Amino acid sequence: MLLDRDGTLVEDVPYNGDPDKVRPLPGAREALDRLRAAGLRLAVVTNQSGLARGCFTEGQLDRVHARIEELLGPFDSWHVCPHDDDAGCDCRKPAPGLVHAAAARLGTTPQRCVVVGDIGRDMAAALPAGAHGVLVPTPVTRPEEVAAAPCVRPTLPAAVDEILRRQAAVAPGPPRAAGTVLVVRSDSAGDVLVTGPGVRAVAAHARRVVLLCGPRGRAAAELLPGIDEIVEWPLEWIDPDPGPVDPDRTRRLVRRLAAVGADEAVIFTSFHQSPLPLALLLRLAGVPRIAAISDDYPGSLLDVRHRVPAGVPEPERVLSLADAAGHALPGDDQPRLRLRRAAVPAPPPRLDRPGYVVLHPGSTATARACPPELAARIVRALAGAGHRVVVTGGPGERELTARVATAGGVDLGGRTGLAELAGIIAGASALVVGNTGPAHLAAALDVPVVSLFAPTVPYGQWGPYRVPTVRLGDAGAACRDTRAATCPVPGHPCLAGFDPGAVLDALRLLGVHAGTPADPAGDHP
Repeated sequence: MLLDRDGTLVEDVPYNGDPDKVRPLPGAREALDRLRAAGLRLAVVTNQSGLARGCFTEGQLDRVHARIEELLGPFDSWHVCPHDDDAGCDCRKPAPGLVHAAAARLGTTPQRCVVVGDIGRDMAAALPAGAHGVLVPTPVTRPEEVAAAPCVRPTLPAAVDEILRRQAAVAPGPPRAAGTVLVVRSDSAGDVLVTGPGVRAVAAHARRVVLLCGPRGRAAAELLPGIDEIVEWPLEWIDPDPGPVDPDRTRRLVRRLAAVGADEAVIFTSFHQSPLPLALLLRLAGVPRIAAISDDYPGSLLDVRHRVPAGVPEPERVLSLADAAGHALPGDDQPRLRLRRAAVPAPPPRLDRPGYVVLHPGSTATARACPPELAARIVRALAGAGHRVVVTGGPGERELTARVATAGGVDLGGRTGLAELAGIIAGASALVVGNTGPAHLAAALDVPVVSLFAPTVPYGQWGPYRVPTVRLGDAGAACRDTRAATCPVPGHPCLAGFDPGAVLDALRLLGVHAGTPADPAGDHP
């Protein structure tokens, strides 16, 4: 737990060098003691430009911090940026240097940290390090900062409630040995990818894992570790363009499910989907134990009815269901996205060396795609700054990628399947992409992401998970939380309005410079 100081732990007294002026915020001591009791280590990460400006001395700052610990209890470490805004350091928030330093001092990684703060700089420092952020607004917090935050809670005690709830949701439970387990995620490639941690959790306890998925998720399923067999079958209550329900086809599905011989089934769904139609068919197929997340009353359709509050990141949501079903992720497996190393091919020969920036402008949901004009301007800005740029897209996006790549990129639109795309991203220094499947490929490959995230769904739930990220775009746009697949606002203002130079700034924040090679130690077993 990495906590901002002023406005988060104590009242914000500008350039305070006087310990007598330290005033803890209401409930702060009790909230911190709850974190300590839960076994979490605590650090403070704070900008203190008053040192550079001569407003107080290091000795005075130390006495202020001693007073804070006297009132709020001990912290495991303190991390202070003493510089002013014009110093160009890598520690002053929104740069992620303090987050990296605190994680190292605590003996962990930024991906296992949560940053709690009161302004956008705190959240902007968390994401490029790969940490999660929780914003606790104050009267000085700008509305756009609140809109862009991954998670917002009204007070520090409420933020602690959220953190402990999420920790408890994915805590290992008693192991359950299983024979054949049918896991289900009948959705798009990105949805299947974020289900990977839940699949691995089940696989750790099962003799055999069979995945039921739709045709849009098949390629992603083939990249996931832990799966022994794939059953491809589109489901009319999940697919965005479903055909009519055919009784004969439904009976064939029941027979196919029965042929799996599953001892149990775990149905993974998005928050807006119901597992109950499939649960009924699984009962007809003779599956004796079924687990799913369901707010609707399931009657006798579910043996394990799990519930998850809204807003939990999808990988944690699926892990919490696996845990409720008795299949906790093993302690030696980190709760993050992964791919099978053998399934990820090398980049094509024309990308003769790693260290390029990939721009993926398209999406199957056009509301989440980057406008072509903006994508071309981004390519032009990147190429002008000396970056090698690769433009990727699906078979139906060849015209789009050709148009965008003419601004200075290598056009690979329509020339790769999902596995080949993963190989290209694995060799990249960074990926510039909207809220679509390749963002989750990058997270699984530990490749930094510049996220052009249309706010049609919550960023905290669907943004790139546990990977260094900078979010761009208008988080408070009129399309917010509409779940629209097609942009409901003329001109696509949530993404069309920012300067392509912001992408260059984002890459610098991520530590990516022209000619930066990819990290060959990226963890994607």
